[in-house]
Amino acid sequence: MFGMGMQELIIIGGIAVLLFGKRLPEVARSLGGSYRQFRQGLSDFQSSVDFSGDSYSPPRNIPQRRYDEVDDYEEATAPKFEPPPSEPRPE
Repeated sequence: MFGMGMQELIIIGGIAVLLFGKRLPEVARSLGGSYRQFRQGLSDFQSSVDFSGDSYSPPRNIPQRRYDEVDDYEEATAPKFEPPPSEPRPE
């Protein structure tokens, strides 16, 4: 369950009892209700959004340019690396 073993679940349960004591059932009920509302909201959202691929249409009236049709293309230039002149070493 949740990738945890029995020992981890017992430790978490013990900590929950120490923290909440007699209020533990009340806290568990409120967490369950919150989780139920979250799942219901997620389900409502998924049903309102159309996930089918049929509803997509590409934008219109956008001119498409092909790179082989561009006449004013210039090659990128950068300065060439030249090593600094070396000084003669004293021998």
